[in-house]
Amino acid sequence: MAKTVNQQLIADRLQISRATVSRCFTNHPGINPETRGKVFRLAAALGYTHMETRTGKGRQRSAESRFGILICTDVDDYLNTDYQSPGENLIAGVSDYAQLNDVTLEIHYTDPCHSSLTDSSYAKVDALSQRSWDGALLVYPFPKTIVDELNLLIPVVSLVEQYSGTPVNCVDVDHHRGISAIIGHLSQHAHQRIGFLTHDYGVDAHWALRRHSAYVEEMTRLGLVIDPANVLNVRPSERYSVADTYARALERTRYGVTAWVCAADHQAYGLISYFNEHGIKTPADVSVTGFDGIEPPDGSPQLTTVSIPYYEIGQIGCRRLQDLASKRFGSAQHTMLDCALREGTTVGPVV
Repeated sequence: MAKTVNQQLIADRLQISRATVSRCFTNHPGINPETRGKVFRLAAALGYTHMETRTGKGRQRSAESRFGILICTDVDDYLNTDYQSPGENLIAGVSDYAQLNDVTLEIHYTDPCHSSLTDSSYAKVDALSQRSWDGALLVYPFPKTIVDELNLLIPVVSLVEQYSGTPVNCVDVDHHRGISAIIGHLSQHAHQRIGFLTHDYGVDAHWALRRHSAYVEEMTRLGLVIDPANVLNVRPSERYSVADTYARALERTRYGVTAWVCAADHQAYGLISYFNEHGIKTPADVSVTGFDGIEPPDGSPQLTTVSIPYYEIGQIGCRRLQDLASKRFGSAQHTMLDCALREGTTVGPVV
């Protein structure tokens, strides 16, 4: 028999007290934002969406705004604990802003395969059909058709994802600056044969394409040769499973690639593990970098990566959405935040 989804179940799953869970949903100011992010994330996955706003003294009052957070991903993948979730840090920033500005939040997961608001993962969100949200924050890449439909329905702000040809507000990181720092760091270690890889996510991951374009720009600027065979999962005609992507990277490494720029940290950690299983050591045999700044999984090295200020992106995105809720129309804004190279132990000199 299925368990009733309530605050106690959430508390048990996260091994925290029910009182802590309750304070998350009432936006109590004493709750750590990371804890609130974990609670909201699990609650949405379990279908628990009771998120009301109260004062610090526990007296209920009406919220000025009611926002939805839509997360386009497979729920099991999103709740995978193998890697730290960037989305969790985004939600922590959003929830902290909401707590200080009397904003009610409601979080829902949507299926990446669904391309219309009439599809089941959107149709089940009553607030969309009733137009009771003042706006929506988008986390992870969405099909363009969904973004277009939402943008006509309510104010929308996308977090860490830009959509070509769609005038949607976005808060993002400066991908070019981050990749430039990565390529420059590898070049300082005498790397010239540098590959780039990403994963196939089932939808167009514009963030990965922007990081690839930055890779092309910086390699070209430094006079380094770009071999198309060393670029994996970018071209629409060449999409591989994760296992096939890593296998091809292994083949290209044995052919002479000395460093890999991965579009995201979880890709890099997976690649390092795959290389290790096949006798290729990082960084002795090949250097590997990422992009995100998540904490390394247990037993993994500290990755050389770019740290993204996800918490700040969540806060700024929520503030922008609140501005749009009061003034809907006007030019869409793209806010770009800086990012910083974080040196780890996965880059070494060319042997």
